[in-house]
Amino acid sequence: MRPSTPPSPAEEPDAPAAPPSPPDEQGRVYPCEGCGADLRYDIGASSLSCEHCGRTVTIELEEDARIEERDYAATLARVRKLREDREAEEPRHEVTCGDCGATVEFVGTLVSTACAFCGQPVQLDQVRQAEWSLPVDAVLPFQQQREEARRRLDRWVRTRWFAPSSFRRAGVSGRLGGVYLPFWTFDSLTFNRYRGQRGDHYTVTVRRGKQTHRERRTRWSSASGRFQRFFDDVLIVGGESLSAPLLRSLEPWPLSKCEPYDPQFLVGFLARRPSVDLDAGFVAARERMAESIDREVRQRIGGDVQRVDSIQTRHDAITFKHLLLPVWSLGYRHRGKHYQVVINAATGEVRGTRPWSAVKITLAVLLVLVIGLLVALATRG
Repeated sequence: MRPSTPPSPAEEPDAPAAPPSPPDEQGRVYPCEGCGADLRYDIGASSLSCEHCGRTVTIELEEDARIEERDYAATLARVRKLREDREAEEPRHEVTCGDCGATVEFVGTLVSTACAFCGQPVQLDQVRQAEWSLPVDAVLPFQQQREEARRRLDRWVRTRWFAPSSFRRAGVSGRLGGVYLPFWTFDSLTFNRYRGQRGDHYTVTVRRGKQTHRERRTRWSSASGRFQRFFDDVLIVGGESLSAPLLRSLEPWPLSKCEPYDPQFLVGFLARRPSVDLDAGFVAARERMAESIDREVRQRIGGDVQRVDSIQTRHDAITFKHLLLPVWSLGYRHRGKHYQVVINAATGEVRGTRPWSAVKITLAVLLVLVIGLLVALATRG
């Protein structure tokens, strides 16, 4: 038996109504039918459990639940149309009066008014119209328990050799927070044309006066070609709450373990909606694809060195998914400065910012210089 849940946000791109948005900045709560306490997601068990009475509820997905790719062009056109329609409407907001509980409506650019029931002033502070957002297609459930994540974090701190000794001794304090962060994945079939030059090294003997020596030179020849390449699940960070490079360093993610979205997987955790739009996400994905295509072009040109004059790429059959991926995160301070640590809650990979010891780095540089000098003296001797 499963607790009552809101309707699934899964909906086809051509549906007439906008699907509900994923949860944002709050943990889902489901009451236990046995004692009324809050259920919690059982990491690794695909179930909800009650810490008070021990009741367990298995998460059962619908029989037809599937993780499906969505057409990028069709969805983007629909999103743009909805935005245009919304911009044409006069914005309306509803705020609850803090004194009497009445609902006060703000229309247009109005930001301050008085409650019609009790006369108290009401402000529109920090209230904005909700943006239409795409539904979640899949979620990667938490795999790492908080205790295991803490052990990995402690090990990470101990192995930061160039961190101050005080940091390694004291460690990182604070409670790890579990959060589902939004990501986009993009698929694309690319057709690529390139032109460049292949450089092959060769050596010649050069005479200068009575001395001869060998010089390396490069023979250049033209190169061109075309090829297809399919990109599958290019992963792009969909939020700006944490550093994108920091989150990228948590890759790879075991995306094969993703489940069709069900809000029960989110019970007890925060979840954030994308702040990076779908079209901006594909721009970032295209840049990552371009980097990979450039590497392949250089491999195809071959030789010892390459010059790439031009690459022309066409993208076809573009599809995407909106995913929620699990992260344990912790912000901490050391000597007045703020740092951030994130842990891939599926693989246990730890990445973060940390303090550096100038003294240790200086000693390490001096040691390398001394070793280099000793090697040079030994070679001359």
